[in-house]
Amino acid sequence: MSLPSDWVDALFARLSVRYGRDFLSRWEGLDLALVKADWAEELAGFAGRPEAIKHGLEHLPPGKPPTVGEFAALCRNAPVPQSPALPAPPADPERVKTVMQRLTAAGSASVRSERAWARRLEALDQSGEPLTITQRTMYREALGYAAQPEHRAGR
Repeated sequence: MSLPSDWVDALFARLSVRYGRDFLSRWEGLDLALVKADWAEELAGFAGRPEAIKHGLEHLPPGKPPTVGEFAALCRNAPVPQSPALPAPPADPERVKTVMQRLTAAGSASVRSERAWARRLEALDQSGEPLTITQRTMYREALGYAAQPEHRAGR
């Protein structure tokens, strides 16, 4: 498969207008039909993406006409069009309720186990073990007490 010949003809016309004699003189002495066939083959991957060819034409280098490889590189830099996303399916209210109940239960158990260290520090503090101000502040914050470190000696 190659790029349609009428597309290649349109490209050559556009590039000839843009660059004048400099574009066509590159192939002086060659059969222009063979040159166009080469362009059609090299640009075949863009047959399904005319917007990429448009992008290439909109980003032509000033002054010097591009080779087929340079033009193909310009086309490859075209942004890929985004396909519209399908709408999200509606949620089943019963399933949402069940999942939320499980998450809530799992979260409560997780919080209890995550705060086990704080409960151990609280028990040590209540039994009279000396704790640093930082330990005391941290367990109180974790357990939801007011974060007011005591600055009394030994407590």
